[in-house]
Amino acid sequence: MRGQILDALRTALVGGELVPGEVYSAPALGERFGVSATPVREAMQRLAVEGAVEVVPNRGFRVTERTPRELAELAEVRALIEVPVMLRLARTVPAARWAELRPVAEATSVAAARGDRAHYAEADRAFHRAVLSLAGNEQLLTVADDLHRRSQWPLISAPVVRHGVLVADAAEHTALLDALIAQDLTVVESLVREHFTGLND
Repeated sequence: MRGQILDALRTALVGGELVPGEVYSAPALGERFGVSATPVREAMQRLAVEGAVEVVPNRGFRVTERTPRELAELAEVRALIEVPVMLRLARTVPAARWAELRPVAEATSVAAARGDRAHYAEADRAFHRAVLSLAGNEQLLTVADDLHRRSQWPLISAPVVRHGVLVADAAEHTALLDALIAQDLTVVESLVREHFTGLND
């Protein structure tokens, strides 16, 4: 139950249904999702660890107000970690293995075409996990996924992400696979750096 509520809350956060700066109580959210306050409280505690919400004693949980500077810092850290890994993988992973990831990239395009920010966020992380998993480093996957998730929480008073921005972001996944297959290291590095900041411009 906690896992289901956690997924539902993440979807509401990424989709903007839970507003940055607003405080939400576990009982009220439990009523909204048709469950008791306990699984909501447990899920919110997990989201607090991830940096999506802050605990407000005796009131509930405040949705974190992410600033453009914080998102830029997250993008910088992701680049420091992932760019070297991507370049190493581009040199060593066979083209056929990259081609197997095309359906994962296509899933992001489908979500983007629908303008579904929440499902796009999940598909986007799935694509990046699939690519980085080829490095065979579980610690890398854990750290990279945490940074990626933190970068997806909404900005303060952020406007709804435009449909065209999602579509362009998804197209970068296919372009990245093409560059990895071609072992074009210059394009790989450029695409990865630009992709981290694309949805936050």
